[in-house]
Amino acid sequence: MSAPQTPNTPLSSRLNKRMAALGLCSRRQADEWIEKGWVKVNGYTAELGLQVTEADTIEIDQGAKQQQERQVTIILHKPVGFVSGQAEDGHTPAITLISAQTHWTGDTSSTRFVPTQLRNLAPAGRLDIDSVGLLVLTQDGRIARQLIGEDHSMEKEYLVRVEYQGITDNVSAHFPAEKIQSLRHGLSLDGQALLPAQVDWQNPEQLRFILTEGKKRQIRRMCEQVGLHVVGLKRIRIGNIVLGRLPVGEWRYLSPSERF
Repeated sequence: MSAPQTPNTPLSSRLNKRMAALGLCSRRQADEWIEKGWVKVNGYTAELGLQVTEADTIEIDQGAKQQQERQVTIILHKPVGFVSGQAEDGHTPAITLISAQTHWTGDTSSTRFVPTQLRNLAPAGRLDIDSVGLLVLTQDGRIARQLIGEDHSMEKEYLVRVEYQGITDNVSAHFPAEKIQSLRHGLSLDGQALLPAQVDWQNPEQLRFILTEGKKRQIRRMCEQVGLHVVGLKRIRIGNIVLGRLPVGEWRYLSPSERF
């Protein structure tokens, strides 16, 4: 059994990066496991900063796997007035909504809430303070990477109520069809061309957006460019996970059988 690769090995990468790329955990979690001696490479206990290649065999201790199984992912129906992440400008972060009292009674998960689940629970993506809908908070680095990693392309679906030139009723009849095409493809934000989006009328006053990227206030800024004013925005789906009947301000666990 060969020793781990040296830093000069061609096409090598740091062990934590390789573990994240394999979907084993996040880079931060990989470092924690390495520090605890829970990771072996080619049979040798790994050290922080180790360089590896695709040819190296990575083994994870049972203790790490058990820790990972205890991690939770939460689906929250965020109301208006809460920020996704850290408190800012006096606004309250969405994590403060997670408690035993706000746990949705319709949740079919067998997991029971304990306050320690709030440790290292972080939003996997943003939802603006004036927007509502599905927000994911997770302790699991694998899910965070899947939703907000550098190479993610997860679909996110939104219902967006709009007005056009002061018109609030039957907006679709007054809004030029060619501008819908511009929303689908051709706009830029911050000097970068946006990826193609699916945009259609859900009803005469509401658009349905499906995006695979998430620039800050992207939908609102896209609408501004074509003369639309957003009066309401709700995220209803991320990947395969839908908001469904989850009430505003309440949350549920992501079940083991669910996949984004």
